[in-house]
Amino acid sequence: MLVGRCNLHRETSSSKPVSYTSDLSDLGACCWLATSEMTRSLLGVFEEDATAISNYMNQLYQAMRRIYDAQNELSAATHLTSKLLKEYEKQRFPLGGDDEVMSSTLQQFSKVIDELSSCHAVLSTQLADAMMFPITQFKERDLKEILTLKEVFQIASNDHDAAINRYSRLSKKRENDKVKYEVTEDVYTSRKKQHQTMMHYFCALNTLQYKKKIALLEPLLGYMQAQISFFKMGSENLNEQLEEFLTNIGTSVQNVRREMDSDVETMQQTIEDLEVASDPLYVPDPDPTKFPVNRNLTRKAGYLNARKSSILQAESKKDHEEWICTINNISKQIYLSENPEEIAARVNQSALEAVTPSPSFQQRHESLRPAAQSRPPTARTSSSGSLGSESTNLAALSLDSLVAPDTPIQFDIISPVCEDQPGQAKAFGQGGRRTNPFGESGGGTKSETEDSILHQLFIVRFLGSMEVKSDDSPDVVYETMRQILAARAIHNIFRMTESHLLVTCDCLKLIDPQTQVTRLTFPLPCVVLYATHQENKRLFGFVLRTSGGRNESNLSSVCYIFESNNEGEKICDSVGLAKQIALHAELDRRASEKQKEMERVKEKQQKELSKQKQIEKDLEEQSRLIAASSRPNQASSEGQFVVLSSSQSEESDLGEEGKKRESEA
Repeated sequence: MLVGRCNLHRETSSSKPVSYTSDLSDLGACCWLATSEMTRSLLGVFEEDATAISNYMNQLYQAMRRIYDAQNELSAATHLTSKLLKEYEKQRFPLGGDDEVMSSTLQQFSKVIDELSSCHAVLSTQLADAMMFPITQFKERDLKEILTLKEVFQIASNDHDAAINRYSRLSKKRENDKVKYEVTEDVYTSRKKQHQTMMHYFCALNTLQYKKKIALLEPLLGYMQAQISFFKMGSENLNEQLEEFLTNIGTSVQNVRREMDSDVETMQQTIEDLEVASDPLYVPDPDPTKFPVNRNLTRKAGYLNARKSSILQAESKKDHEEWICTINNISKQIYLSENPEEIAARVNQSALEAVTPSPSFQQRHESLRPAAQSRPPTARTSSSGSLGSESTNLAALSLDSLVAPDTPIQFDIISPVCEDQPGQAKAFGQGGRRTNPFGESGGGTKSETEDSILHQLFIVRFLGSMEVKSDDSPDVVYETMRQILAARAIHNIFRMTESHLLVTCDCLKLIDPQTQVTRLTFPLPCVVLYATHQENKRLFGFVLRTSGGRNESNLSSVCYIFESNNEGEKICDSVGLAKQIALHAELDRRASEKQKEMERVKEKQQKELSKQKQIEKDLEEQSRLIAASSRPNQASSEGQFVVLSSSQSEESDLGEEGKKRESEA
């Protein structure tokens, strides 16, 4: 249906598409019944055009929105750049120094860029007002109005069709005035509503053609005017003074570039010269004849490779020895003297002269025999041997009263002998038997530590041991640690044997971590002293009271020093706990034995008392029988006789013997 006057123009050529032009401004006539099909066809063309306008304007809106967002981002970025240039003079560069020329230049740039930032901000505002506002209004208001009117017109048309359908179904034979009036009134109302909606809808479609032109041209006009205004502001700001400033800056940049090229060329030449001169240094382990080891250093800088937790690896043999000598010199505090290099050379020469060749396996085996006690102790300097007091004296490390004089330092493990349990001396050196550190027996026999309620395992590394004169103060352990560490550093002994230390209520065991074979056993009663290093908690030691060979009356004390993984205090606490448990167990055992002894005495007394009661009972029985036998006349007069059996005669004899014993007592 169409309200108004419609002009339809069709091209005469059938090969070209049909185009429609319409004029719906005249809304006076009402002729939708005659031109219904034409009106609906023309309405479809207008609606298709409105849909195309909506799609195109949405795309144009997105493009202009990107322009506006980009301009806002450009304005914010320009302002941030100006702010950062202003803050350059507040920065502190380690190699920059006080470059006032650069600071003043950047301040000038900051002012110019700040003015440009203001121009960009003005441009953003103009784009929002002159470009984005018109197209946004057309998109949000006009296009949505067309969609709303289209939906309302469709609803009104459906209501009108339903009213006409009900009116056409009225019965002509049985007319009902009331029903007919209601249906007629419904047709009138729906038709009037459809007519009014259609007129508003057609008016909006006609107006859309004009609004489309305004929505297309007005944003573009605003965009161009905003850009022209921006360029005018830029031309006003970019004056001749600014051009001169930019020219000077360009000249300075070129000078800096030429200077940089000259320095780069010089550095390249220096690099080539250094590569030629440093070629021998590229070898990881240079020839010591060409590069001799400097053993008099008190300071050295370089890199060492970390190996596990306490092993460091140098790159070459030369670095290896120099590092060791430097650390030794520092540990002796030689650097505090007036002429440290001369003193270091003298001390190292003495230490080198004191080093003796490493003994063979046969020599070490012979030294462990009991007959070797008559020989004087000798110093050994291998990684698993002993170092005599002569070496420590040459290294300026004196022994005090806590350590026996001329005491060798043992760096391998030798089985001790305990004074309290001489029968276990053979067990100290026992090897080849695997031990489960958690107290679980793998075979049919029961391990000696299975009954212990305490089983704690620690990873330790044996540093050394030496005989001490006293075992009543922790200072003994501290002094032993100092001497063993100093001896290791002087003689370059860094290899340590790693073991598992098993702490139980009976003993301390050193177990091989690979084979689980017990290397050494220390009975807990023999451990009389234990302590941790006061500063380095990884170091700990204990003193073992041992017998001096075949003559068990000669007692000696040996201090063993170990290194752990930061568990020195924990190990000492564990040993202390084991000794407390052992002490309580011993007290409980003694109390139990005393209780058993008292029970045995009490049981014996009970037996004696029971025996005494039985004797008294037998005596009473014998007395009764004797009294009965003392009346024979009475018994014969009455014609009665008393017959004593053999058992009764024996009991009477026993009774007489008991009386005799009592009389003798």
